[in-house]
Amino acid sequence: MALSRRVVETLLDLVEIKLSCMEVHDREDSREATCLESCRQELQILLSGGSAAGDAGMAAFAKRGKGRARAAV
Repeated sequence: MALSRRVVETLLDLVEIKLSCMEVHDREDSREATCLESCRQELQILLSGGSAAGDAGMAAFAKRGKGRARAAV
């Protein structure tokens, strides 16, 4: 499923807002900030239109999977 440029820009804005509001207090916060930074970089690659870089980013995303499960709150 392809994402429109507008959707990618909105997602990038949301990730950047979340990063700017975060306060890192422990290892879990640090992991989340690192994950969000990685997401920000991948979204920027998609926006730049570099198909080879975008394809590589999407391939890395597909290999990474969903990560560890979080406990329900």
